[in-house]
Amino acid sequence: MIDDAKESDDAKATGLMSGLKLALKDYRLYIFIIFQHLSLLSQTFQYFFPTIVNTLGFGRIATLLLTAPVWFATFLVSLFVTWTSGRTGDRSIHIMCLMMVSLIGNIIVISATGTGARFFAMFLMPMGAVSAYQIIVAWVANSFIRPNVKRSASIAICNMIGNTASIYGSYMYPKSDGPRYLAGGAAVAGICFIVAALAFVLRLVHIHENKKLERAEAEGLSPEQVSGEARGAGFRYVI
Repeated sequence: MIDDAKESDDAKATGLMSGLKLALKDYRLYIFIIFQHLSLLSQTFQYFFPTIVNTLGFGRIATLLLTAPVWFATFLVSLFVTWTSGRTGDRSIHIMCLMMVSLIGNIIVISATGTGARFFAMFLMPMGAVSAYQIIVAWVANSFIRPNVKRSASIAICNMIGNTASIYGSYMYPKSDGPRYLAGGAAVAGICFIVAALAFVLRLVHIHENKKLERAEAEGLSPEQVSGEARGAGFRYVI
């Protein structure tokens, strides 16, 4: 946290209600709320993944076994992309690329008829959407640095509203739509595209905010004079 904000933290600098008000006044919070909500909605296939794999035509036990390599591969990809995201300091491009991977997977699943192509696409769906979500969660934390209570409130609000996606997302793959689940797959593919687009929007937003901080430093102003919140010298938002 010290590295993110370029200064040590003072947990008692701002009260809880003041931190909450600061979070609600930050226009970026509302973009991140929609961003995280739709990201979780793009993963609703998880609830029905064995059912989707079952459309390949194998028996029950074989179907359950076939889901294992998909999630193991997703685990490895998640580790790799979160590592590269941290090393490069990039969030948006990683997310955009991963959501495109999931989008392609959803399209293949609903359009292809061959077992091999469909099973390959079932790897792409979680490898893209689930891996991207790990980076999104980190990006929310990186984007609301100080004061600490604002950071905590922002993370809590994004998680709370984001997880409501499971309330209606569970209805996107009704049994009557099997075996191709055309409506659900098409909807999730569209959501993947929107999530990628929002990542691009947030990238532009943070570039704009960073330019404001650069201009302020050039004029000898502190980040607090620009945004009303304490920041260490040289602080920049992660893009």
